[in-house]
Amino acid sequence: MTNILLYTADDDMKQDLSAQIAEFNEHVDFTENSPDIIIVDENAEKRQKLRELYALVPIIFLSENGTDSDSDRLNIEIKKPFSLMRLLKVIGTANRRLDNSEEGNLNFNGYVLRPSSKEIVDTKSGCTVRLTEKEVDIIKYLYKMADCFVSKNDLQKNVWQYNVDVTTHTIETHIYRVRQKVETKTGRRLIVTDNGRYKLSMDE
Repeated sequence: MTNILLYTADDDMKQDLSAQIAEFNEHVDFTENSPDIIIVDENAEKRQKLRELYALVPIIFLSENGTDSDSDRLNIEIKKPFSLMRLLKVIGTANRRLDNSEEGNLNFNGYVLRPSSKEIVDTKSGCTVRLTEKEVDIIKYLYKMADCFVSKNDLQKNVWQYNVDVTTHTIETHIYRVRQKVETKTGRRLIVTDNGRYKLSMDE
C-alpha cells in the first residue's frame, strides 16, 4: 500500500483527483501521516515546509508555471494542465524508486539497503548482511522519516499496521536484532535510540 499526502487549497480538486487516482490504482491510501509520496498543488511554500519535514520522500509539484521534470528522484514537477495518465505514471515511478525495484536501493551513511534482495551492504567494508522482510520494512520506514525520531507506536502503526499481537517488546526485539546483525559486522551504528524512540544514523 502506498500512502499519498495530497495538498491543495481546492477541495473539489482534492476530492476528484483522489478518486481518480484510487480508481486506477487500488493500492493507494490518502493520508496526512507518514506519506510515501507527496503531491502539492501550486503552493511552493507548503512544498518547502513538507520537504523540511520529509527530507527523503518524493514530492510531486503541480504548477501552471512549472516544467515537466521527473529526473530528480525526490523533486518532481508536472506542468498544469496534465493528463491523469501522466500523473499516474509519475506516481508509479516514484513508488518503485522507494519500494523494491533495483532503483529502489536506499543509500545512507555508507549503507545501501537492497529491499528486493533483503540485504544491506556496508560500502566502506563491502560487508553484506541478510535481513528479514520485517527488518527491511523497519529500515525503510526509518529512512522515510529521515532525521526524525519515531516512537514504538509509530512503528506499530506504520510497519505492523496496528497488529494486536505486536507488543512493545516485539518491536524492541526486532530493533535489537537488526542492530546486532548489522552493527556487529560493520562496527558502525545503524539505528540511534533516544528515550525509547528510533532513527537511522545518517551522519556517522
